[in-house]
Amino acid sequence: MEWKITDGLTDYNDAVAFMEARVAAIAAGEADECVWLLEHPPLYTAGTSARIEDLTDPDRFPVYEAKRGGEYTYHGPGQRVAYVMLDLNKRGKDVRRFVKQLEEWVIAALAEFNVHGEIRAGRVGVWVRRDDKPLTALGQPAEDKVAAIGLRLRKWVSFHGISINVEPDLEHFSGIVPCGITEHGVTSLVDLGLPVTLVDVDTALQKTFSEIFASE
Repeated sequence: MEWKITDGLTDYNDAVAFMEARVAAIAAGEADECVWLLEHPPLYTAGTSARIEDLTDPDRFPVYEAKRGGEYTYHGPGQRVAYVMLDLNKRGKDVRRFVKQLEEWVIAALAEFNVHGEIRAGRVGVWVRRDDKPLTALGQPAEDKVAAIGLRLRKWVSFHGISINVEPDLEHFSGIVPCGITEHGVTSLVDLGLPVTLVDVDTALQKTFSEIFASE
């Protein structure tokens, strides 16, 4: 499997073109699986379940139809995107299990920084409790989203993947309702008080990957 790490900001359309070509090559048995770690310039993407009313500031940043599962999300500098091109033909053809593995991978990587990520029923992504914030209107502990997951499959090869908020401008999320959820917020590792860099997160992702995904 190839790990591809790109410095600087990668154009979204260029990233999609690379994934499309690589997925086709993997499906044809002509290329190895690949995880690509990168950053995008500020932009919003709309998944297949996105509702137009959740795009509250449509003129702020470019908006792309992502054709992945999920709703609106933000990508931008300071956020580590991991595009995951894996061949599920060799990994059981079990979509639910694969999504669970992606969640477990993010949680394991966050644990490298002593951050306790959690999954919530009905809410995609990985969440952290914010005991330092007031209770919600329903009297529940506040929770913020620290990582997003959006997936697409073609011929049982995955693409798109995950994003972890390391040190993005959190105000940029205000132009959308992230993943359609209004009652909870968004955070980052630096917002949680951790002096973590993209390189640190890359190391954590690479270290924990093999713990979650059996090598083929």
